[in-house]
Amino acid sequence: MIRSMYPFWSAVIAALLAQCLKPVIYFGLHRKWKLSLIKDSGGFPSSHSALVTALSLSVGLQERFSSTLFAVTLALAVIVVYDAANVRYYAGQNIRLTKQLARDVQEHLNTEFENPVYNIKLKDVLGHRWIEVFGGITLGCIVALMIHYLL
Repeated sequence: MIRSMYPFWSAVIAALLAQCLKPVIYFGLHRKWKLSLIKDSGGFPSSHSALVTALSLSVGLQERFSSTLFAVTLALAVIVVYDAANVRYYAGQNIRLTKQLARDVQEHLNTEFENPVYNIKLKDVLGHRWIEVFGGITLGCIVALMIHYLL
């Protein structure tokens, strides 16, 4: 049962490990704990990239790298990695820019906007820089290989 579900558990463990590592790595860089990173998207390493990489590599190791299932998981991994590093990253940058423009207009006009849409709290970290994605890919490979050789 566990062996047949190895790709699933490999993916889940890689994603959870990536999320748990985010505050630890943040602490190592800034000497300050930020435990909220456990639940946040963005940051190093990318849990999305870790999950799909572990899934794809596990499927390749279990079902053969020439299998149709491996091709499907690899295609999924490429889409998720591209999305994390490009689409979601630039969406976050657009949110950051929009928030700054709203602040600048309010400051320039010396007024507060009445429309409640300007008070919506937006998350400006949605995606990843490429180094964060490569960190997730590396972590996903390590987890998939470790579990494969332990089972």
